[in-house]
Amino acid sequence: MSRLPDLAERIERLLLRHDEQKRTNTLLEQQLRAVTDERDNLRSRLAAARARIDALIDRLPASEGGHADDADTKDSSRSVQP
Repeated sequence: MSRLPDLAERIERLLLRHDEQKRTNTLLEQQLRAVTDERDNLRSRLAAARARIDALIDRLPASEGGHADDADTKDSSRSVQP
């Protein structure tokens, strides 16, 4: 009958491990939310910075000997996604 106490001890260890895993999971979920919020904030700031840069570029005077390719180069450099 020594199997029953061994089984009970194993169940207790599994319950403790389960509780640890639940706490770890909760902490990881909190960290994930924080990192996700930070990422969203950074994306928003990046979009705002891009808009400001685009506005500044649009305000630049056209060059005297400008090429038709300049507009294509400018547009393609803006569309590059990180």
